[in-house]
Amino acid sequence: MATRLPLIEAPGYSDADIPGLQGQIRALARDRHAVILAHNYQRPEVQDVADFVGDSLGLSRKAAATDADIIVFCGVHFMAETAAILAPSKRVLLPDLRAGCSLADTITAEDVRKWKAKFPGYLAVGYVNTTAEVKAELDYCCTSGNALAVIDAIPADRGILFCPDFFLGAHMRRSRPERRIEVWMGECHVHKGIRTETLNQARGQHPEAEVLVHPECGCAGQLIYAMGMGDIKPGGLHIASTEGMVNLARERPARSFIVATETGIMHRMKQVAPSKQFYAADPEAVCAFMKTITLSNTLEALRLDRYHVTVPPDIAARARAALDRMVALGK
Repeated sequence: MATRLPLIEAPGYSDADIPGLQGQIRALARDRHAVILAHNYQRPEVQDVADFVGDSLGLSRKAAATDADIIVFCGVHFMAETAAILAPSKRVLLPDLRAGCSLADTITAEDVRKWKAKFPGYLAVGYVNTTAEVKAELDYCCTSGNALAVIDAIPADRGILFCPDFFLGAHMRRSRPERRIEVWMGECHVHKGIRTETLNQARGQHPEAEVLVHPECGCAGQLIYAMGMGDIKPGGLHIASTEGMVNLARERPARSFIVATETGIMHRMKQVAPSKQFYAADPEAVCAFMKTITLSNTLEALRLDRYHVTVPPDIAARARAALDRMVALGK
């Protein structure tokens, strides 16, 4: 699904309208035996109406296990595709077809085939932020939450092709220097934009805060390098997946955190740790694709049964093996 970055539009409703819209969505979801899944980067009011909020791995597991007839996926297109593959008997609805992914667009199935031909014997590991066609060419899928577990599950003598995110792939290479890992040069436009200078400015403004950094961020490698050189003290700086960041916010004794990922996650952090303070490492780190989903189009998806996401059976069958390995590994 080729994508163009949409504008971040106002949702078309006021704060006063939110409870009524949420009530209508919940009632219609009950009537249609539907489950609503929402990613951590969704608008706060969309997260609040969901039956489950989480990262790509958690959402994939919920999709695979649900007994609902319909899955309304408040996320982006590749996530809805993943749900359709893991739950083939369910009807998967995506509230807005503009909800694409700049990272998924950086690699195609043909790219993977050509890359594998250059490295015979290597196993292909792909971040879940990929199209179904790309997943069909992979040996394993992973998320930022279980990427290391996936790498560790592969025999030590096998080389690995990691795609599409360069920054996460570089993090894998730093974490497992003994492994042969080739990395694709893709990137998420939001995470790429979170720079060390911006993060350092936030640290200067909130010196007491611990720092939570997603490994997709452009600043992650620079931070690790600076820690290795002794330029930055490692205490209070954590590189973790989105779900790992939420867990750290809840479990760490610190009273405040600087968050280096898409800003939508801070809504959930405030829910799991209401007594703590959260500051965006970059307030402009907002994914326009995620923000296309609103309460209005979620309600319309249920009401009109629209934007049904499907995957051709042959592609789904080949992609399913890589996804099953992802779902089985890691916490």
